Amino acid sequence: MKKITFICSACFLICVDMCANAADVPAPVPPARGPALNLAVEAAQAALTACSAQQQLVSVTVLDSAGVIKVVLAADGASARSVASSNGKAQTALAFKNATGQLTVLVKTDNSLAEKIAANSNYNIRAGGLLLTVQGEVIGAIGVGGARGSEKDEACAAAGIAKVQDRLQ
Repeated sequence: MKKITFICSACFLICVDMCANAADVPAPVPPARGPALNLAVEAAQAALTACSAQQQLVSVTVLDSAGVIKVVLAADGASARSVASSNGKAQTALAFKNATGQLTVLVKTDNSLAEKIAANSNYNIRAGGLLLTVQGEVIGAIGVGGARGSEKDEACAAAGIAKVQDRLQ
């Protein structure tokens, strides 16, 4: 009987210790704001379709507001470089809260911005990275890469956003 009492007491002390330490564990971080997965896929598909209509083999990346990749789609025949380009454009737009095509213009007169962009080889300021916003708040970004002419990448990204903009929350 003493052995059972000892074991029960030990279990009780372990439970008390675990409960006390549970207070030290931080609460889970809520997910970042971003497009719902179904809307991210729909936007990416719309961007691919827009570029496909122009015979452009592109890749599309959609990110949430924390830079987490929600979806990457690559057209049949798209290059690995286009995948990297689409991700770099989306990451760059999100990091600098601006369209990558606009950043291309700004770096010509803003040395500090040019240095920040040059410091990260993953950033890509060619046109094709656009922000996803809801009521002025950035909730993510979309990047398109691989078209012959980055202005086509940007037009396709804009088509993707247009497809879902009124349903973003």
